[in-house]
Amino acid sequence: QVQLVESGGGLVQPGGSLRLSCAASGSIFRISDMGWYRQAPGKQRELAATISSSGRTNYAGSVNGRFAISRDSGKNTVYLQMNSLQPEDTAVYYCNIVYAGKDYWGKGTLVTVSS
Repeated sequence: QVQLVESGGGLVQPGGSLRLSCAASGSIFRISDMGWYRQAPGKQRELAATISSSGRTNYAGSVNGRFAISRDSGKNTVYLQMNSLQPEDTAVYYCNIVYAGKDYWGKGTLVTVSS
């Protein structure tokens, strides 16, 4: 049973920074892609950033240059450093991994950007 636990969300002022973490646990041998998706109120879930097992990254245009995704494969953990946050970044952020051909999702962590 694979479980994902996210942490690091919260309230931040515009222009501020947050760092999200997601740790995968269970009988895991090697995780393929890891990533972060987000869902704003009233909108569909969308990709924020992904990182492959080789370290190749992919970002949504709206976060490129402000967010940075990284992973510690030894700890089965993925991170999302979010800088220059804006109110439009307010959303529930979900961790995602691809393992053994299946998608696994965390329960989400809320990020609120407001003054």
